[in-house]
Formats: sequence, structure tokens, C-alpha cells
Amino acid sequence: MSAEQQRCDAVLWSEAGLQLLDQRLLPGEETYLTFTDAPSVARAITDMVVRGAPAIGITAAYGVALSLARHSGNSDWRARVDTDIACLRQSRPTAVNLMWALDRMQALIESTAESARLAKLAEQEAIAIHERDRRDNERMGALGVEAIRRLSGDGPHVMMTHCNAGALATGGYGTALGVIRSAWREGVLQRVHMDETRPWLQGSRLTAWELLREGIPAVLNADGAAAHIIREQGVSWVVVGADRVAANGDVANKIGTYGLAILARHHGARVMVVAPTSTIDMSLDKGELIPIEERSGDELLLLGERSIGVAGCPVANPVFDVTPAALVDLLVTERGVVEAPDRSRLEQLMAGA
Repeated sequence: MSAEQQRCDAVLWSEAGLQLLDQRLLPGEETYLTFTDAPSVARAITDMVVRGAPAIGITAAYGVALSLARHSGNSDWRARVDTDIACLRQSRPTAVNLMWALDRMQALIESTAESARLAKLAEQEAIAIHERDRRDNERMGALGVEAIRRLSGDGPHVMMTHCNAGALATGGYGTALGVIRSAWREGVLQRVHMDETRPWLQGSRLTAWELLREGIPAVLNADGAAAHIIREQGVSWVVVGADRVAANGDVANKIGTYGLAILARHHGARVMVVAPTSTIDMSLDKGELIPIEERSGDELLLLGERSIGVAGCPVANPVFDVTPAALVDLLVTERGVVEAPDRSRLEQLMAGA
């Protein structure tokens, strides 16, 4: 089966409404849920039906389109839509793509005098955000492989990734997995090692599902085995995505990324962060200011309905951490590659330089 036939679509739009692949059920079930109003879309984001910063932003944009389709005929449509947008903003705090997409949709609403056509224009804008994300992912894949070849040759290289930054987390193709896909197709990748990524197991459930169905050689490991594998298997590149990048180059990503970057630096492996410019938040000076989501301790104490921990034990469950810019070798965006990202280089990137 071709790669296009194997394409993973986490987000689909049709006349029936917004369809989301329920990633909580993967890899056992491939089930799409249909949503027709913004509050249910917000709950789907919070409940992890959809996850991954770019996919969350795309989903929220469609949520606004659904809100306008539902309310634009009412005399108080603006107040109702504003309430829905506020609900979507609160669905998850760390991924800046969510805010970026909602800001873009809100700007469309405020700049459009033709209120009768606003619902259709919002639908078109959400589709444009979705389609642009996939094109940007493919470009980042090509730029990432070009950078790997320039800095460390054709390989083939052994790589490691953390969490899931693939088609399931984006509009298609993927950010970190987009580079890995392109590396495999270009003969630059030997194999990729995947951290299981506790507690939601995005690596073992989602990344493995994506890569193995395309025949990309991928090996799963427990998070705690990463140091051993980097050393013993000769990992030369750690390739990850991002949920937010601060103005100084600090990177918020799935919990465990910070530790993995430290391990990579100790063992001489390079760290590549792959993210669209919509993930870069120039309004935050440094990573310490990025809000870090804390989720329920049950995610660590329970496996489904089964208890795997001591009831009543206090739990710390931050789901993101911040990797200092000093540990990031490359930031790959759709606008270009930034080596040793810092404030001045990111300012040049965002200015279009």
C-alpha cells in the first residue's frame, strides 16, 4: 500500500460536521467521532480525543466555523460565538497553536462586514489553516533532511523521537515524524527508536502505529531506557516536536523531552525541534513563562479501570516540560532552519529574514 493510501487523518471536515479520529482508542480501534458544536469540540480537545499542538489549533478553527454555522442567524450571534471561542481557549493551556488559530478566526470575524457570508468564510478559513499545515509539514520534512545531510552526512542515521509529532498530531504528514518520514524516503534513516511516553503512551500507541503501517523501521523502548539506547545504538539525532517555543528559543514539549535533550547532549547526539512558526510565541520572553498543564493523578495511578498505583498517593503529573534553548541544536520551521536558536535568530525568522 502506498504512503498516500496509508495517510493518517486525525481531523476531517465534511457536510456532516467535524470528524476526529479518537486517539484514545488507538491502536486497537480506528473510530471517528462527529462534532457539530463548539463546546463539544472544546471537550474533545480537553479529553484528548485529538492532541498535538497543530491538530489542536486546526480543530479549534473548525470549532469556530461550527459556532458561526449554528449561531450566525441569531440576533445575538456575536455574543454566542464569543462565548464559544472563550470555551475553546480554555480547553488546553500550553499549546500556543490553539490561541494562534483562534486569534486568526477572531480577526476574520472582526474584519468581515458581510455577516450573512461569515459562516462560509469561516469554514474556508479553517480549511485553509488545515491545508497549509500539511504543506508546511512536508516542507519541514525536506528542510530537516537537508540539515541532517549538511551536518552529519547521508548516514543512514539512527534517530530517536519522543511522544507523537506525526500526522495524528498535525494536519497530516507530521512535524518531527515528517522529518523522519522524509529521511526514510531519502535513504537517510536506518531506524528510529521511540520512547513509549508515559502516561498516555503516545509513543507506543500512536507513533508506532503511524510508522509501522508505513514500513518505517521503528523500535519501541521504555522512557527510562533512552540513555542506554542512545549510547549503545549510536543514536545521532533526537527529533521532537513542540507545543510552544518562547522568544529566546526555549521549547515546551511533552514531559520527558527536557531529560532526553540532556541525555543527547551528554552522548554527543544532536537535538532537532520541528515546529511551524505558529508554535513560536514571541510574546513570552522565556520558557519559564510558558503555562505548564497539570492533569489528573489518575493518569498515573490507573490503567483504564485497573489500579496500578497506591490509592491516595500524591501525584505530580505535569504533561509538558521546558527544554532550554542551549540544548537545542536546530529548530526546523516552514520558513527555514534556525541553528542554535536564540532571541535574535527567532526575531529574524519571524520577520521573514
